Amino acid sequence: MNSYWRRFSMLLLLLTATWSLSQRQSALPRLDFSDMKLDNGLRVIIAPDHSAPVCAVSVTYNVGSRNEQPGRTGFAHLFEHMMFEGSENVGKGEHFILVENNGGDSNGTTNEDRTNYFEALPKNQLDLGLFLEADRMKSLVVNQANLDNQRNAVQEERRLSIDNEPYGKSELEIDNLAYDNFGYKHSTIGEMRDLDAASVEDVRNFFRIYYAPDNAVLTIVGDVDPDEAVQKVKRYFGSIASQPSPPPVDVSESQHYGERREAITDPLARLPMVLIAYHVPSGNTSDNYALQVLGAILGSGQSSRFYRHLVKDKELASDISVQTDARRGPSLMYVQATPRPGVKPEDLEAAIYEEIALLQKDRITETEIEKVRRQFLRAQINRRQSDLEVANRIGQYAVYFNEPNLINTVYDKYSSITTEQVMQVASKFLVQTGRTVLTTMPGVKSSEPTPSRN
Repeated sequence: MNSYWRRFSMLLLLLTATWSLSQRQSALPRLDFSDMKLDNGLRVIIAPDHSAPVCAVSVTYNVGSRNEQPGRTGFAHLFEHMMFEGSENVGKGEHFILVENNGGDSNGTTNEDRTNYFEALPKNQLDLGLFLEADRMKSLVVNQANLDNQRNAVQEERRLSIDNEPYGKSELEIDNLAYDNFGYKHSTIGEMRDLDAASVEDVRNFFRIYYAPDNAVLTIVGDVDPDEAVQKVKRYFGSIASQPSPPPVDVSESQHYGERREAITDPLARLPMVLIAYHVPSGNTSDNYALQVLGAILGSGQSSRFYRHLVKDKELASDISVQTDARRGPSLMYVQATPRPGVKPEDLEAAIYEEIALLQKDRITETEIEKVRRQFLRAQINRRQSDLEVANRIGQYAVYFNEPNLINTVYDKYSSITTEQVMQVASKFLVQTGRTVLTTMPGVKSSEPTPSRN
């Protein structure tokens, strides 16, 4: 199927799904997949999709920055780079070359809760994707030269995206201030001093512990024959030895009492910024789904409450947005706002709380809920257009919650949220005692963090 007809079919799906939504029926077609484990513990999930002659290979490892220790931060992110430095049968830098020369694309991503690596390929290159992923899982080259090279690359990435980026440090400091547990308190990108201190032995041990078949999920989505794909997976991955289970991770947070507040200056910022984080439950819980709906009502798009009232009507903010995490552990709902020139950050902050109080007092409307359902439906349909997106999401659901079938049920969880549930979570979680506030002001130098806890 060419790209035109694929887009047309997805538009047709969107129209059909929208009609189904109005009828309160399941809006998305079911995606069938198989789920098995090899003898070495590798979990293998295969979802055939014959709509286009392509396939996606995704390996999701159960390791993120949550697994790191004090003084040893940035290792999960470092391996996002190290994994492309060559293995026993693949030369340095050849991974990208082999994939691109065969019409594909390849990359990797890291966050607090997982690391994944992936290839999007023509259907006749499935073997290539499996070979490349298996070879680096089995025999990644971890030596001083590769470590030094990629350590420098990671440090430069930090300079570009954090240290020399307006508000970059604010985005790190809000988590540092909000969380007590080290697992989520520190940044995924890592600290410069920890990266400098990392030895080859440190990095090799990290690889041995976490980059093993029994700590990974391999997902294949696309125009493949499932039985044939299983045989290929066994051929490439079956001989890789399993490893002892990694140490368990505790990311639990004790009950937070009292607001946490900090003000910093940022020499790169040209305008103040108000960043508020509310403690909320982990992902794949009914409360988290209700909070994501609430976050969309408050801050998703120009028809949201925050935008209509604070940007357009009162002209207090130039922009405002809401993001609700769905981590494996305790999560945060972030409200980020930039005051208009001449507006004091504290006045904008007070107006945000007034809007939240109004929502808590006056019932949200069914029209607002319906709008969010349609937003989420569109997002789910758009994600289904890409085999690679589907493969990555299935792998993440499996690693996060041991529930790969969320690819079929997650939208139903959103669409079943009621106005009563939204009102309940708004009153329970958007409270002063559960919030952290970081105000960033333009300035000539950054102040030392001095968080106060009331």
